[in-house]
Amino acid sequence: VESEMFGHERGAFTGATERRLGRFELAHGGSLFLDEIGDLSTEAQAKLLRTLETGELQRIGAETTVRADVRIVSATNRRLEDEVAAGAFREDLFFRLNVFPIHLPPLRERLEDLPALVTHLAERVRPRQAAAFTPDALAALASYGWPGNVRELANLIERLSILSGPVVDAAAVRQVLRGATPPPPAPAATPDRSLNDSLDEFERGLISAALAQAQGNVAEAARALQTDRANLYRRMRRLGLHSEQRERGTP
Repeated sequence: VESEMFGHERGAFTGATERRLGRFELAHGGSLFLDEIGDLSTEAQAKLLRTLETGELQRIGAETTVRADVRIVSATNRRLEDEVAAGAFREDLFFRLNVFPIHLPPLRERLEDLPALVTHLAERVRPRQAAAFTPDALAALASYGWPGNVRELANLIERLSILSGPVVDAAAVRQVLRGATPPPPAPAATPDRSLNDSLDEFERGLISAALAQAQGNVAEAARALQTDRANLYRRMRRLGLHSEQRERGTP
């Protein structure tokens, strides 16, 4: 990891047959994304902190330092506050990185994004003829817990695109999900997230998925959800779905 980030000189270690610039030098004057920052070793954390504080780095095996003007964007799926408390992550590095934190909710808490993500991921697998997911297929995807978040979704969409042909239905989704990791237990109700709020969010995701697949046609979405159009309108109003989605349906 240190060689990848900071580079090395020729002969610095076995296999180092030539000088190699690290990511910091390559990103000089720009931005560098460090994924899974919580997995860094204590040695790599110390070297990263020194680079961030001084703006200089030292390649492995080098005797001099070089300047590196880099904006850092980092990500982790761990709670770094807990890692700091456990002594697994340096507190000074945490404060140095924690300038503008952004919390990205897990996929199971933003099911309204599912239709757009499925479309994007399917087009990435087959740009010219992406697989089409039926409303009941999207509903089946929305019912899963997604412990692996978008990465798990991307792998599943690729698998379905290969196995199911041009149209993916709920049966195909359920068959693939049988071999997936069981969904995690639902979060306990809290003052910020009641049972009703959780149920509303799940229902909002199902309706949004059906509307997206039906291209905004409420009557078609209602048929896919096996309900009548008037009931779907009432639920959309209660859940605060965008009015333009309702207006695109047949009156």
